[in-house]
Amino acid sequence: MSMAWVCHNVEVLCVAQEDGSLHFRHCPVFPQELADQLLHRMADEGVLNDRTVGIFQNPEHLRLRRAFIQSSQLSAEAFRLSLCPHKLQELNASHVHSSITISDVLHSLTSNKLCRQGLQTLLMDGLRLYGEAGEESLQASFSMLRGLKKLSLAWTDLDDRGLEDICAIPMLESLDVSGTNITDLTPLLNCQSRLLSLTAHGLQKLEMPTSSFILVLSKLHLLRHLDISNDRLVMDRDNLVQQLLERPGILPQLVSLDVSGWRGVSDAAIQAFVEDRPGLRFIGLLGTAAGGSELLCGDGHLKVAGESSLTQLCEALRRYSGRESFIREVLAHLYSHTSDTEEPQPHILKLVLAGMRHHTDSLHVQLVASACVFNLTVQELVLGMPLRLLGNVVQQLLAAMKNFPNHEQLQKNCLLTLCSDHILQVVPFDRYEAAKLIMMLLGNQEDQTVQRMAVAVVSILVSKLSTEEIAELGAEAFIMKQLLSIVQQKASLGVVDSTLKFALSALWNLTDETPTACRHFIQCQGIELYMELLESYYSESSIQQKLLGLLNNVAEVEELRMELMNEDLVEHILSLLINPVVEVDVSYFAGGILAHLISVRGPVWSLDAELHSTVQEKLHSSVLSWSSPEHAMVSYRTFQPFYPLLHVSQCSGVQLWALWAIQFVCRQNAPQYCNVLQSEGGTDILRVLSSHPDTHSDVKSLTENILKILERNFHPTSSGTKCANIISVS
Repeated sequence: MSMAWVCHNVEVLCVAQEDGSLHFRHCPVFPQELADQLLHRMADEGVLNDRTVGIFQNPEHLRLRRAFIQSSQLSAEAFRLSLCPHKLQELNASHVHSSITISDVLHSLTSNKLCRQGLQTLLMDGLRLYGEAGEESLQASFSMLRGLKKLSLAWTDLDDRGLEDICAIPMLESLDVSGTNITDLTPLLNCQSRLLSLTAHGLQKLEMPTSSFILVLSKLHLLRHLDISNDRLVMDRDNLVQQLLERPGILPQLVSLDVSGWRGVSDAAIQAFVEDRPGLRFIGLLGTAAGGSELLCGDGHLKVAGESSLTQLCEALRRYSGRESFIREVLAHLYSHTSDTEEPQPHILKLVLAGMRHHTDSLHVQLVASACVFNLTVQELVLGMPLRLLGNVVQQLLAAMKNFPNHEQLQKNCLLTLCSDHILQVVPFDRYEAAKLIMMLLGNQEDQTVQRMAVAVVSILVSKLSTEEIAELGAEAFIMKQLLSIVQQKASLGVVDSTLKFALSALWNLTDETPTACRHFIQCQGIELYMELLESYYSESSIQQKLLGLLNNVAEVEELRMELMNEDLVEHILSLLINPVVEVDVSYFAGGILAHLISVRGPVWSLDAELHSTVQEKLHSSVLSWSSPEHAMVSYRTFQPFYPLLHVSQCSGVQLWALWAIQFVCRQNAPQYCNVLQSEGGTDILRVLSSHPDTHSDVKSLTENILKILERNFHPTSSGTKCANIISVS
C-alpha cells in the first residue's frame, strides 16, 4: 500500500465524526517518521483539509514531530484540534490557504506545554499577523516558545513590535524577516549572543540609516549566515554592501553571505572580504557585476551564485528557484551561456525545469526558460538527456503553452523544442492531451512558422496514439475543421510545403479506424475539397497518397461509402489506378477505395453499371501488374478491414487488392504481421479462400504465397496485442 494511495483514499479508509472530521476505521500505531511523511504527502497532494486532517487528532496512533501543512486548506480550529496535541518539533505552516493567522498559530501552539518547550522550527511565510476582526495584538507571544531555534516569517506583515517580541526568544538562532513591515533592526541586538543566521532581503519599509544598519550587523559576532540581497536588482546608492564589505573585522564567523541584486559592488571589495574569511563557503553575487576573478569562479570550496560562468549560474538556479526576479536574471544569462553548448547538460536542464515549475504564472520566466530548454535539447543534445527528465520538461512546456495561449514567441519557443523526432517518438508524456492542446492553440496562430511546427508536431503525435485515443481525438470536430482550414489555405495558394503535407498526414491518421472523424470530415465538406486537390495536385504523388489514404479510411466505413459514390470522383480514382505513370504508392490507395466501393458488403453500387464492370476488371489487372516497392509504404495495427474483402462472394479484383496488401507488409515484416494474422483468425480466412472451388486462380496463387510466408516465418504470439496501425507521415 503506497503513501499516495492512502492519501487519495482517506475517505474510504475512514469514518466521519460528528464534527465532519475523519478518523481511520482501523489504525495501527504508526512509526513517527511514517506519520510525518503521511501528513507531508497529503499536503503535497492537495488533499489536506479540515476534514482529512482529523485522522491526526489521536496522537497515540499517529504521532507527529515534523508537521508540514504548507499551502493546504486548514482553519485555525482544525489546526488546533488535530496538530497541536502533538509534541511538535517542527512546523511548516507557510502559505496556508485559509483565514488562519500567525496569531492563531501562536495561540494554539502555546496552549500546549509540550509545544511551548519542544518546538524548535516554525515557518509561517506568507501568513497575516492578525485576523480581520481588528486585533491589535497577538493572542500569544513568540517569546513563549522557549525552545524555538529557527523562525521564518518572510513576506508577512510583521512589524517592529513583533520583532521585539521575537528577539526575546531565549534560544533563537535563525531568523527570516524578508519582505516584512519592519522599519528598524535594532532589536536584533537583544539576541546577538545567540543569532547565527539572518535573512533580511526585501525590507522596503526599513527606515534606519545605512550606518546604523551596519552597526547592528557588526555586533552580531556569531552570525554565520547573512542574506541582505535585493530582488529589485538596483544600484546600491547608499553603498550599503560596499560599507559592509570594507568594515574591518565585521562578521568574522561568516560562512554564507548573499548580496545578490545590489548593482555596483566592486570585485576588489568582494575579493578582500573573502580572503579575510577563509571559512566562507557561499557568496551570492547575482546582478552585482562582480564575481569574475579566479577566487570567485565557484569551482572550489567557495560556492558562488553569479552570472560570470555556468557554474555560478547553476548555483544561482539552485539557490533562487523561488525568487522570480532572480530566476529571470539567471535565465537571461543562461540563454547566452548555452547558445553553443556541445555536451548534454542534464543537471542544468533539471534546474531550469525547477525554475519553470516555481513560476508557472510568470510569462517572463516561462519565455526565457523555454528558450534555454531549446538550447539544452537542440539536435543531438537531446539524446543525452534522461527520458524521464525530458518527459517532465515536455509537460512543463505544454503547461506554459496552455497558460499563455496568445503569446506567439512563447508558443514558438516551446514548439521548437517539441519538433524533435526523439521527443515525439521516444520520450514519455501524454501525447493525446498534447495533440489536443496544440490543435486548440493552433486557432490563435497566424504566424506561418508557428503553424508549420504545430501541424508537424500534431501529425506525428496522432500517429503515435492508440486506436481508442485517435477515436477520442477524432470526436473533436474543431480539430477536423482546423486541419481542413489549413489544407484549404495552402491549396488556394497552390503550394506544396511541409505544412500542407503534415496537415494531410494528420487528417489521414486522425480518420484511421475512426468513423466519427470520417463523419466530421464529410460534414466539413472534406470530400469536395479532396476532389479539388486530387485534380490540382495530380503530379504530386506524395500529396496524392495522403489524399487517397484518407478517402480509403472513409471507404472502410460501410455506412459512409455512399458519400463517395460520385461518378467524377470514382472515374478520377480509376484513372489513378490504371495510369502506368502513377507510382504504386498512389495506385494502391486508389485501388483500396474502389475495392471497398464495389464490395458486396455495404451499400449497393449506385453509379453506372458499365463503370462498375470496368472497375472490377481494371482492379484485377492493375493489382497483378504492381511491383512491391522497396520502401515501407504502409503499416497496419490490424487486418480487420481486409477480412470482409476476402470473402468468397467478393469479386476477384477486390480479393486481389486485399491479398496484395497483406503480402506486401508480411514480406517486409513477417514476424509482426504473421502474428497479427494468426491472432485475428486471418490464417483460417486465407485457407478457406484458397480451398474454395470458385476462387479465381490468380487469387488462389496470391493466397498460397501468403500461406507460404506464414509457414516459413510463423512464430507463436504470446500476447495477441495488435500492432501499430500507423500510416507513414514522411
